[in-house]
Amino acid sequence: MNEDIRIHSWPCSYYLDTSKQWIPGKLSLTPTSIKFTADKTGELLVDFHLSGISEIKKESSHLIFSSLTVLEKGTKHWFSSLHPNRNVVFNILEHFWREQLVSSQEAGAGAALESSKGKELTGMLEGSQKRLEDTAKVLHSQGEQFDNIMRGLHKIEGDMDVADRLLTELESPSWWPFSTKLWKTPVEAKPKETPAAADPKNQEGILLRIPVIITHRTDSNAKPGKLTVLPSGLEIQDCNSQLLHRFEARDVDDIWVHTPYEISVRQRFIGKPDTSYRLLAARMPEAIPILEMQFSKKIQFLEDALGFAGARKSPQADLGTSIWQAGGCQGVPGSRAPKFWDSGMSSMNYPTAPKPPPRALRVSLWQILKKLKGLALETEAELERQDEALDSIGSSVDRATLTIERQNRRMRKLT
Repeated sequence: MNEDIRIHSWPCSYYLDTSKQWIPGKLSLTPTSIKFTADKTGELLVDFHLSGISEIKKESSHLIFSSLTVLEKGTKHWFSSLHPNRNVVFNILEHFWREQLVSSQEAGAGAALESSKGKELTGMLEGSQKRLEDTAKVLHSQGEQFDNIMRGLHKIEGDMDVADRLLTELESPSWWPFSTKLWKTPVEAKPKETPAAADPKNQEGILLRIPVIITHRTDSNAKPGKLTVLPSGLEIQDCNSQLLHRFEARDVDDIWVHTPYEISVRQRFIGKPDTSYRLLAARMPEAIPILEMQFSKKIQFLEDALGFAGARKSPQADLGTSIWQAGGCQGVPGSRAPKFWDSGMSSMNYPTAPKPPPRALRVSLWQILKKLKGLALETEAELERQDEALDSIGSSVDRATLTIERQNRRMRKLT
């Protein structure tokens, strides 16, 4: 069964509340669930569906350090001593959990399940709204600090002008009967700041863009980011949309498909380390057929990936079901099927459209999204204002530094 595919597993300890002790074992992630198996007994202590999770957090207390908590149907599960580290496990679990909630492949499920998922989504949006409001308050306080700095710099500049006039008076000869204006040193012109010219970006068509978990070379820190598939190559970006690396199509030497959800992209070099990225994503089955079409001579399917080819006929209700079918060449004109799709294509059934949510849920979501949009616009405007304030502060500090140095030289001449 595709739902039993193990995407990842990590050694850790689980706090068993009934016996009040930590149980060593392995935390496993499948496309649809999270499981924990004890090492000594092999007993399955935790097994719950990703859609039933309400929250995944990094927590600690005076007794438990560096732990990961999963809130599932009102029950909080504690995991600690995670390897390689807590951040890696958190990023991967959160990625698949959010993709599971966002995906709408559970059409035909009961109304109660849809209502519970709607409540979970509403709760997530309300949490995002609260975090955005807190961020807006912090930005507002930071903006007030910038305003205070600007006022202080303006006062310093005024004091500098007074000091400049007094130095000019002191530099004037005592026998000079006329105005001291002739002896004033010319005021240095303030350099005008020329805006940097915007680099024109290549408006290239995007074949696919999906969120991924990125691991660079042997680095154990898996970080969230994005994979963009372009006609000319691949782009890997971080969570802030900053470009980490661009693979031109001609520069890609190997693409290894480890599982339907994990691939590696490598560019070889002579005399220096190779550039290699390992990418894990819940939507990777959508990207693999496009990569197989674009890099047909460079892509290699490892044993674990080929083993899932026969699992495409399982039910389509879960994220992990029909893993290769979900990644079929849908929406890619003229694309061909991967090599391991030898038969069964004519009988392949595509997922049906999900039922629309109830009106009350749509209205609630619309109101929350409207507030989020307003907060996002206000945050953007405040950030732009603070960027301008930072530029002004930088130029004012530079001018003040030059003025102080010039006045120090004039005072040394007087002494």
